Amino acid sequence: MTDSFGTQTGGAPRDEEHPGSGPVIRDKRRIDPETGQPRTPQTAPEPAPGQADGDAGADTGVTDAGAAGDDAHPDTALAAERLEEMRRMQAEFVNFRNRTQREREADKDRAVSSVIEALLPVMDDIHSAREHGDLGEGTPLRAIADKLEVTLERFGVRRVGEVGDVFDPTVHEALMHLPADSPGVELPEGSTEMTVVQVIQPGFVVNDKVVRAARVAVADPA
Repeated sequence: MTDSFGTQTGGAPRDEEHPGSGPVIRDKRRIDPETGQPRTPQTAPEPAPGQADGDAGADTGVTDAGAAGDDAHPDTALAAERLEEMRRMQAEFVNFRNRTQREREADKDRAVSSVIEALLPVMDDIHSAREHGDLGEGTPLRAIADKLEVTLERFGVRRVGEVGDVFDPTVHEALMHLPADSPGVELPEGSTEMTVVQVIQPGFVVNDKVVRAARVAVADPA
């Protein structure tokens, strides 16, 4: 409080009486105005142990909270969910494509097998004509038989059952078992297994499916 002459009569003491209570002015200029040289930055005073621990805990809490907030962000969870759905749909599509391909091939084999079953009498007649020598070179029937067999091979049809083949129960049906010394029986030299010595009726296979097993006569080596 001051009187009419501006003299302080009460309240807080003046700065002259308490020089340490006035405003503090810090010179933060990086260049010394007197020397023109850059000033060395002053190191901030180290905090007290208790204060340092508290600050460190506060900083750690903010960082962890931010990291936890990023991990739990709704957009991140939604993106992970959509990615998992996309992978599941891709796997289902691959399985569907493979299953469709297998079914298509199976349908093709069934269709070809049905045609072969219908043509079995014709194929048997061709085999009989070949056995009796009616399919000599230059005969019209020989040309027709060759074209038919070549066409069927394009669809995976294979004839099985030849004299000299090792007996295979998956494609051969043994109707007769002959001794090795029977008249007309000739085993390949060095045979050690049961061998086909006569083809009574040829068999046919479509890819890996047996349409009809070859009916044969077999003999064991002596």
